[in-house]
Amino acid sequence: MSNATTISAPAGVPFIEITREFDAPVDAVYRAHVEPDLIKQWLGPRGYEMTIDRYDVTSGGGYAYTHVNGDETYRFRGVFHTARENELIIQTFEYEGFPDAVSIESMTFEALEGGRTRLTGRSVYPTQEARDGMVESGMESGVNDGYERLDELLAG
Repeated sequence: MSNATTISAPAGVPFIEITREFDAPVDAVYRAHVEPDLIKQWLGPRGYEMTIDRYDVTSGGGYAYTHVNGDETYRFRGVFHTARENELIIQTFEYEGFPDAVSIESMTFEALEGGRTRLTGRSVYPTQEARDGMVESGMESGVNDGYERLDELLAG
């Protein structure tokens, strides 16, 4: 069963908040966000192939990965500023196709009753234009696809 994803992008402020609950414990949801072999199985839209050049979820670590869909290539990179196991990840996020629009993102992992988890992500962009560009890029379908794939991974 898939839980609903809530995406909020209020008018006039350069941030996005995403909230999603998972029917799995915090340690499993966190592990799926930090282990490269797991993240490759769910991050991004269905049908895209993901290659990871670097994925070091430690305070001061970084990442670089590529999504490929046919002839289309999308490269992403960032730095992990804070990584507290099963609790919090703070990172930067940059899509190389839209350089100079680096966002800072936080993800909090909250344990719920019944061995469930609430994940809350907040992204702050340098400008309203950059935030609006992200919203208009098809981000919502990519986020929903990815979280549905994460549900499947966590259930398996």
